[in-house]
Amino acid sequence: MATRTAPDLTRAAALFHALSDRTRLSIVQRLRGGERCVCELTDALDAAQSRLSFHLKVLKDAGLVTDRREGRWMYYTVNPDALAEVAELADVLASPPSAAERRSGCC
Repeated sequence: MATRTAPDLTRAAALFHALSDRTRLSIVQRLRGGERCVCELTDALDAAQSRLSFHLKVLKDAGLVTDRREGRWMYYTVNPDALAEVAELADVLASPPSAAERRSGCC
């Protein structure tokens, strides 16, 4: 039986914070279909570029998306490893505590 390790709570907080906004969730959802130009995201989400840039920066800082420049345009892609990390964290946090975790109380 595999022993699960405690999640890095700082990392978990950064990932969940980045995903705690409806616009950022919409961005990730659209990027799951493949790379998108920032202009495509602006049109699809009906958002001002400055607002979208803020949300993309939050996602990028958390490692959930990557970007590349082509000429004057930026293209964004979802980081599948980071999404897998989010799924793993959600599984760990949703599962019941182990016997060792239950015994670690003061009583």
